[in-house]
Amino acid sequence: MNTDIKEHKKLNIAHIDRKIINFEIVTHSDDSESLPQNPASNESPDIEIEAVHEHLDRPEMLMGSTYKIKTPMSAHALYITINDVLLNHGTPHEQRHPYEIFINSKNMDHFMWVVALTRVISAVFRKGGDVIFMVEELKAVFDPKGGYFKKGGKYMPSLVAEIGEAIESHLTNIGLLKPSKLDEHQQCLVDKKRAEFKERNQKDIEQTVSETGFPHASQLCNQCLVKAVILMDNCYTCLNCADSKCG
Repeated sequence: MNTDIKEHKKLNIAHIDRKIINFEIVTHSDDSESLPQNPASNESPDIEIEAVHEHLDRPEMLMGSTYKIKTPMSAHALYITINDVLLNHGTPHEQRHPYEIFINSKNMDHFMWVVALTRVISAVFRKGGDVIFMVEELKAVFDPKGGYFKKGGKYMPSLVAEIGEAIESHLTNIGLLKPSKLDEHQQCLVDKKRAEFKERNQKDIEQTVSETGFPHASQLCNQCLVKAVILMDNCYTCLNCADSKCG
């Protein structure tokens, strides 16, 4: 038995202590061809992609955009400024990411909660990661006193919700959020319904509210919150988002 152990050592045979799940026969002539190749070895090393994190130093200069909000609830407008940090400048991965937000107005009635809101939102921006979730959270805030209709006929449940919509517009402008558009089928349905309504109701078309572009007697759509729902063929249909009670 000692002789067998010596022979194994001479042949350099390794002891197998795990279950064999696969095998491959390799000869000396085709070692280079049969061994698995690492595709990354033939390519340039991966570029380290810079991302926003809580320890990122604030640059001396940031790019920003300002959005104006004018509501019927106040005589003075709110100005929302969102500053972005530019990541991976000069590379294919170049991207603007929101870094901080400021809200300014002559109206000081909401000063305390506006300051608190901007500090929380800015902290979320600087934390990094996905910040899109915050848009839906803000847009879901409802004012107990009731909302209002903004220019264009869209219903806003609260001032906080409109701040969320401004952030949504900014994220869309810098490419972090894809713009929501109707698909081909929905757009075709909207165009068809508009053409039918225009043909049947020429007099009502003349009374259309110029700001909204929809008939004056339109109702509020629960899907897109725009006064664009009309009754045609005993079916309520939205001329803005194609939502229909009849499927």
